[in-house]
Amino acid sequence: MTLNSLRLISIASLILWLSGCTAMGTATLPYDQLAKKYTNSESQYIEVNGLTIHYRDEGSGPPLLLLHGVASSLHTWDAWTNQLKNKYRVIRIDMPGFGLTGPDSVSDAQTPEYMNRVINGLVDQLGIQRFFLVGSSLGGYFAWNYAAAYPERLYKMALLSPVGYPQDMPFWLGFASFPGLHWITPTMMPRFLVHWTAESAYADEDKLDESVKQRYFDFTQRRGNRESYVQHFLQFRELAHGEDKPQKVKDVLTPTLLMWGAQDDWIPLDVMREFYRDLSYSDYIVYEGVGHLPMEELPLQTARDVDHFFMDELRKVDNHPQETAIKYYDKDLISTQASSN
Repeated sequence: MTLNSLRLISIASLILWLSGCTAMGTATLPYDQLAKKYTNSESQYIEVNGLTIHYRDEGSGPPLLLLHGVASSLHTWDAWTNQLKNKYRVIRIDMPGFGLTGPDSVSDAQTPEYMNRVINGLVDQLGIQRFFLVGSSLGGYFAWNYAAAYPERLYKMALLSPVGYPQDMPFWLGFASFPGLHWITPTMMPRFLVHWTAESAYADEDKLDESVKQRYFDFTQRRGNRESYVQHFLQFRELAHGEDKPQKVKDVLTPTLLMWGAQDDWIPLDVMREFYRDLSYSDYIVYEGVGHLPMEELPLQTARDVDHFFMDELRKVDNHPQETAIKYYDKDLISTQASSN
């Protein structure tokens, strides 16, 4: 029996021993209770392909769509939004299966093709022709897949520790999707494990306050979210353990900035190197002393970096198919988009 198997059995035994505790994460919180706590005056709802999505739309300027990571919510972008909304129209969503949006009932809800339909449905309804796209972790996986399928709709893109290449599984995601246990975790996600998992995403745990840990736990109790989490964990397991490297990455022609924490225990730097190798038009920044969530651990610097990358003119690259179509700073284009909103 391997050491990892022993660890899984030990944790499973502890869970069973604690199963009478109220903090075991078996409850379902009423939606109104969660919405009262996690919406504000900027919160809106929009129906996309039959699913009601919670989103926020703030600021003015070129549109910028932010996609969060697994088990997270649009709140992960709070600091970035405060920094960027004076230059961009910042749109962020609770992605399907997470936050206040919750899961969709369709069979392909974990696939890039599904998220492509969601993104296009959202931006079409908001009257957006082209936009900047940012994705973190799982959101990064959906972002680069979208860029491969719809390059004509993007100006530039930033990916913060995206999923996509074979790697070791982060421990809690591996535990929750472990064969046999993945039948239990949709019904029970203990508070201490959720908090432990959140802490593992930070290099500096002091930057993770109690309210954020509570938010992660609260959203596991939205109806359907735990089941959705596990389905996405299983998808991550398949990607992480797959032998084939993602060929679609090489189809991405959108200029891309890779942003990575040097102490990321979830998606290691080796994965960044593979993205950088396979993305034809990319650059990267590595942040020392930062974990899996650079936009939360180092918000001011990372927001400045992504703004600089987006607003800087493209380096002249011969035969770049988007070199002329991507001129987002064209005032006529921006005024046309603004008048249509």
